[in-house]
Amino acid sequence: DTPDATLVCRKDRAQDVRRVVEALEQQRAQEHVVHRTVRRPWGTYTVLEEGEGYKIKRIVVNPASRLSLQSHHRRSEHWVVVAGTARVTCGDRVYDVGTNESTYIPPQTKHRLENTDASIPLQIIEVQSGPYLGEDDIVRFDDDFGRK
Repeated sequence: DTPDATLVCRKDRAQDVRRVVEALEQQRAQEHVVHRTVRRPWGTYTVLEEGEGYKIKRIVVNPASRLSLQSHHRRSEHWVVVAGTARVTCGDRVYDVGTNESTYIPPQTKHRLENTDASIPLQIIEVQSGPYLGEDDIVRFDDDFGRK
């Protein structure tokens, strides 16, 4: 049982889960590898919807935490703040974006999302657009958690 999936079966059939995983692998489905909600050292993101050329996420950044300084080769991102205030680095600019405000991150632009508030989580909706939206399209330049 996880927030995005629940297995219901007879106890004597629980080992048959492997068959389900094999079927997902044959269909090249990612559900057995990538969950809808993903935990990161800075908080979580939940994929709300995705389709050809777009992906929509809810991102929650823990108090006083930030994502890596990064860029993406093939996608842009549009961030709408729904709770808290985001400190945004976009290229050479650093600015704050408040609740019900938004900002745009062009492809190949160094950017960072930060929650400077030490008491409440920052919540944003991110709309990604582009020809490729995989999580491996990321170049990290600086990361508080030592990730490459």
